Amino acid sequence: MEALGLHSLFPMSDLAVMGLVEVLPRVRHLRQRLLEAVQDIELRKPDLVVTIDSPGFALRLLQKIENSGFKRVHYVAPQVWAWRENRVKEFPGLWDRLLCLLPFEPEWFAQRGLEARFVGHPVLQSGVRQGNAARFRTRHNIPETAPVLILMPGSRRSEVPKLLPVFRKMLDILRKKHPDICPVIPVAPVIAPTVRNLIRKWPVQPHIVTDIHDKHDAFAAAQCALTKSGTSTLELAMGNVPMVVTYRVNPLTAMMARRMIKVPYVAMVNLLAGREVVPEMLQENCTPEKLADMVSKLLDDPAAAKKQQMAFEEVLEKLSPAVGTPADAAAAEIMDLLDEPVSRSSKKKKISE
Repeated sequence: MEALGLHSLFPMSDLAVMGLVEVLPRVRHLRQRLLEAVQDIELRKPDLVVTIDSPGFALRLLQKIENSGFKRVHYVAPQVWAWRENRVKEFPGLWDRLLCLLPFEPEWFAQRGLEARFVGHPVLQSGVRQGNAARFRTRHNIPETAPVLILMPGSRRSEVPKLLPVFRKMLDILRKKHPDICPVIPVAPVIAPTVRNLIRKWPVQPHIVTDIHDKHDAFAAAQCALTKSGTSTLELAMGNVPMVVTYRVNPLTAMMARRMIKVPYVAMVNLLAGREVVPEMLQENCTPEKLADMVSKLLDDPAAAKKQQMAFEEVLEKLSPAVGTPADAAAAEIMDLLDEPVSRSSKKKKISE
């Protein structure tokens, strides 16, 4: 977005905090960033404000500009269908249009009295399928016979330190059976220094990939992946990469989350399929031994890998909008709203922590 001329008030990594306990040390800083954003919007007086994802931040922002007269669009519906459903009562009046990435979301919100519109998932336009396996192996001097394992420990500074130590021990176990395994870690440039610092003493140095095209080439070359839960599962599905999904958070966060989460799966691929397509190794199951066993099964059993790949197509078909691309659909909704008269709800509710 910066390449297209967007000026960012502050690094987006400042908002990359996840977890009930993990966010506490950052509360004061996040409040300051919220104030900066509100002041900038009120100074510029735009015709329309689009907030994207980050519901903890974005919804508070929308609330604070509610009476400023700006049209408001929130892109990427809050996943209240997964946990803390009671928050939906706070939403009336926060936005003029809610744009959803997942096909089941409009009906879910409609049943609770809120209009929402499905625009498709941007992962379909990510370019993942343009990757070139031979180019990746040549660029990184990886033998044709060496299996490539994608490791995706997350994009947040709070996630990476929890998963990379487990991934290292998993690799130590996996290399006993697959000594030529070649680990690759695709990571955003802003997180790359953190990752490099954490892996500097690994006996086998993973290839660190920060370029998006190199990442897509890595997917094309990969035999399987070990990834944290989230959008990365859809990226890998687009790349046709069989995977094992894992995650680990603060034990207190995990205990509270288990009481609030209402869905049977955390991996988006599984949620959309309505069944376990890819294994989920979460929290106490996120151990080096268990992860090595699951990854090894995908490397050793072509039928298991193929079964996942067949299910990926079924899942991805559900993510397309009725017409055009997801970007086209989202842009059309925004342009349509710009042509409508401004209207405001009188309901004001405090966004819960």
